[in-house]
Amino acid sequence: MEAKVSLFAYVGCRTTEERNARGRGISVYRIDGQSSQWSLLQLLETEPNPSFLALHPMLDILYSVHGDLDLVTSYSIDPETGLLRNIDRQRTRGRNPVHLALDPTHGWLIIANYRTDSIVSLPVSSTGNLGPVSHLAAMAGKLGPHRDEQNYGRPHQVPFSPSGKWILVPEKGFDQIVSFKLDPGNGTLEEAARCRCREASGPRHLAFHPVRALAYVLNELDSTVTTYDFDDDNGSLHPIDTVSSLPRDYSGDNRASEIALSKGGDYLYASNRGHDSIAVFRLGSDGKPANPYWLPSQGTTPRFFAFEPDEKHLYVANEDSDTIVEFRQCEPGNLVPTGQVIPTGSPTTIVFRKGNTRSHRR
Repeated sequence: MEAKVSLFAYVGCRTTEERNARGRGISVYRIDGQSSQWSLLQLLETEPNPSFLALHPMLDILYSVHGDLDLVTSYSIDPETGLLRNIDRQRTRGRNPVHLALDPTHGWLIIANYRTDSIVSLPVSSTGNLGPVSHLAAMAGKLGPHRDEQNYGRPHQVPFSPSGKWILVPEKGFDQIVSFKLDPGNGTLEEAARCRCREASGPRHLAFHPVRALAYVLNELDSTVTTYDFDDDNGSLHPIDTVSSLPRDYSGDNRASEIALSKGGDYLYASNRGHDSIAVFRLGSDGKPANPYWLPSQGTTPRFFAFEPDEKHLYVANEDSDTIVEFRQCEPGNLVPTGQVIPTGSPTTIVFRKGNTRSHRR
């Protein structure tokens, strides 16, 4: 008989004084299925700044990039307890890796090197182990006009398209999004298409619609969401709509950060650092964001947010107030704070995993 399945949360953070951070490593929590209460199981002290995490979808392995370094690490997960153990480490051949994604074959890990304007591919073995960088693709473009935030290219994300054919890379410093094709045989990354964005918009993260051929890009510097038609035949983007992620009556500073869509593709969510909110948009019949409302993040600098797998709860990581705040989804698009606030140092990312029984161990 199989044991009862648990839900685990893995939280990355910033740890260094240079980042004014208070984190210490990767935190592992168990989430109670009845009460949704979080319980800390482990705080694994790691290399500095385990700032973005990714789970292997088939194996009991977690990967982390380490901001400001030249490093990606991997950890085994005990499928029953959820606890982590160090496995491996590889260099990323670039500074400040900020995002990572496994390709659909699970044979390659793609990483964006933010500080040195490149993306790289690393081979992943059948047991989940990482090999050295196989290919490095240098990024090039025209710098935007922002004096401080556009002094180099700053590739910020490497998500795969729903078909798995393309990697789309928003480059905040170059005001562009570049599509790449991965050769699954040797890990070569080849540029396929390039989309120029509005000057000084600073594209940061993007999300794909689950059904429509649309991509939504959150622009960090001008706090907007741009909707694009996405052509899966050639990996190209064509802008069709732009809306603000901020209320019209807000005139303060802001940096937009994270974007996500509901599983059904009816709602779009974007976080604002400065306004300290989650913008919630209802998507119209044409797929364009409309009728927003703003959910206060109940903290400072909501760098990241994520729904747990069944979308009953949204969790917002407030980096500068050292909290993860829980919101319950009463009905689609309607979120209310539950009162549960999880204290944790400088959180920057959260991934969720259902526990396996021993019979599922690989």
